[in-house]
Amino acid sequence: MPDVSGHYVHAVTMGDGAPTVMIHCALSSHTPLLPLANAVDGQVTLIDLPGHGRSDDWDGKPDYQTLVMDAAAACCDGPTHLIGHSFGATAALRLAVERPDLVSRLTLIEPVYFAAAKSTPEHAQHAKDFRPFVSAMLAGDEARAAAVFNDLWGAAAWADTPARLQDKLTRRIHLIVAGAAPIEEDAAGITSAERLGTVNASVTLIRGTDTQPVIRAIHDTLLARLPMATDHEIAGAAHMVPITHAEDVAAIIRAADQETG
Repeated sequence: MPDVSGHYVHAVTMGDGAPTVMIHCALSSHTPLLPLANAVDGQVTLIDLPGHGRSDDWDGKPDYQTLVMDAAAACCDGPTHLIGHSFGATAALRLAVERPDLVSRLTLIEPVYFAAAKSTPEHAQHAKDFRPFVSAMLAGDEARAAAVFNDLWGAAAWADTPARLQDKLTRRIHLIVAGAAPIEEDAAGITSAERLGTVNASVTLIRGTDTQPVIRAIHDTLLARLPMATDHEIAGAAHMVPITHAEDVAAIIRAADQETG
């Protein structure tokens, strides 16, 4: 794909049919989502977020969420189904709000738009749980910050994570800070009732039953504010549900395909 704001963004395309763009979570790459891409219908383009996989490192410009959104937009040749996980889902939702001409439908898997849960007990608990991460970053202890973040949101405990992967996560952990302001504060008001009310596309929300409680609060807000949204739970799954339960996620997406087709 062409450079996006001076950054090379790696992308792979597979399959045939209706176009879909898939956006992975922070600290990962497109590779763990390949089983999901193989299990859904249509032509799927998967990108590596800047600073991840085979994409260029992020140089600090522009705003990180904006860069991810622009990378996804560059893969859309007309109305496209966007599938986003975690931080990737926040970029997908923002693209639907700001460029509705590029989005035919949305699948948002555990979108971490924490601003949507403000003033809830779940958000207060999220903020409390995240304080050790903030303290570690302020102290310059990126390894500790990576461990805290992973134990909150990762698929396996830090103690059970191979040293090579621990090192990779530690080297990318600054990107969590890079993407924090838009999802925590949402200065653009993407998750406001006014802006979400303009989304004229079907939205499939997917979460695990064992995920962080703040995700349910986020989903509740999005469900109330998006005109055409449905919420789905996958039993026994946590935040990394599109990787750990790819076939279950794909089944929900395929069923939604039939309803909207």
